[in-house]
Amino acid sequence: MGKSKFKPYIIESLTITNAGSEGKCIARYDDKVVMIDHAVPGDVVRAKVTSSKKSFSFASLQQVLKPSADRIDTFCEHVGMCGGCKWQQMSYEAQLRYKQQQVQDAFERIGKFDFPPIEPIIGSTQQQFYRNKLEYTFTNKRWLTSLDGAAELTTAEHAGLGYHIPGRFDKVFDVNKCWLMDDLQNEIRNAIKSFCISNGYDFYNIYAKEGLMRGIILRRNEAGQWMLIVSFGREDNQRITELMSYINRQFPQITSLLYVINAKLNDTIHDLDIQVFAGDDHLVEKLENLKFKIGPKSFFQTNTMQTLTLYSKAREFAGLTGNENVYDLYTGVGTIALFVSKQARQVVGIEYIEGAISDAKINAQLNGITHTHFYAGDMKDVLSDELMVKHGKPDVIITDPPRAGMHEDVVKKIMESGASRVVYVSCNPATQARDIAWMQDKYLVTKTQPVDMFPHTHHVENITLLTLR
Repeated sequence: MGKSKFKPYIIESLTITNAGSEGKCIARYDDKVVMIDHAVPGDVVRAKVTSSKKSFSFASLQQVLKPSADRIDTFCEHVGMCGGCKWQQMSYEAQLRYKQQQVQDAFERIGKFDFPPIEPIIGSTQQQFYRNKLEYTFTNKRWLTSLDGAAELTTAEHAGLGYHIPGRFDKVFDVNKCWLMDDLQNEIRNAIKSFCISNGYDFYNIYAKEGLMRGIILRRNEAGQWMLIVSFGREDNQRITELMSYINRQFPQITSLLYVINAKLNDTIHDLDIQVFAGDDHLVEKLENLKFKIGPKSFFQTNTMQTLTLYSKAREFAGLTGNENVYDLYTGVGTIALFVSKQARQVVGIEYIEGAISDAKINAQLNGITHTHFYAGDMKDVLSDELMVKHGKPDVIITDPPRAGMHEDVVKKIMESGASRVVYVSCNPATQARDIAWMQDKYLVTKTQPVDMFPHTHHVENITLLTLR
């Protein structure tokens, strides 16, 4: 006989005890951990267990019976449907407390190494409208919370422009207002949607892989200039020109108005040619006295103001005097490398993506910086003995890897380098703790500083200073 099918059941009174991974909160019931969305530690809730494994279960929140002292009113009408801002029902003070605890837990439970008290987390001065980039997707069949009356909806009423439902690449819900980016993006998005519906533009059908309107990407700099990239599913010169001309007339704040024809099976545009319809092909962002050229495919941290805080603290941890040879690993477009360059004798930046290294070299030229050297390639191959012979061994290493952390070969090469200080910037304290544990024979944790880059989410950036034993 096969295994019996799981039957969902109700827990009438469940006390939420802590914040967990991926924005969920946790409780315990029948000797199992219960993972639940949209709860707050301290809540007593009615929950529906929807699936169960050997040691944990997943549940959905049905009703808050007794709210936590940390529970507040949500600000977004799309809460519960959108995958962003999962912690908006939690006070910001509590969010910071649980993010700090996330770093503490990772170091204690995963790293299991000695470390001094963690510095108090630095919160974001902006908790709303803090992002400088957003992406939206068109759909000819928007996600409906109820199917009642769906058959009577017109084509225009089915059309949507918004975000994907969490975990569903083929489902998009229509966004009325997003609180993540300056409110002008809401005006731009809604104006584009209204124009396209009024003029009979067809929205993308993910199943048939057809439709003119496919997506938009919005970027802005701190000077208030905007970039808009419109993604079209096919060539249609007349309709493209009409829409882009309308946008150009309506929104003079858009100083870089671009478009791309994407007939591929996926939404990515990094391998496609971007066309300039009006204005420049880039924005320029400033951090302190540095300028960074940001093109449609460039990576740049999405919370500009808090990026300045993060990089300033990383530079402080590096303890540069002007005489150091610095290696910046996973340099991206060279932001950290250039940010610390004024206090260093030389900076060597390494990044996997060739396009990012091209941007880094352009940014160095833009700022008249001549003592930086940038290389593209797999980190474990480029960070080699030959590179250190050419540029000298590093005195300080700054590393800011992706969420997966560093390859073990990269960690070994860092240890072999004998750098006196390693500044490890991470967006994932769990993999950071694992990597630091590998380095314990050679390096000692001397300081740790969490920084909140993404309010209302569970994500936290963390900077750790390691010194040579």
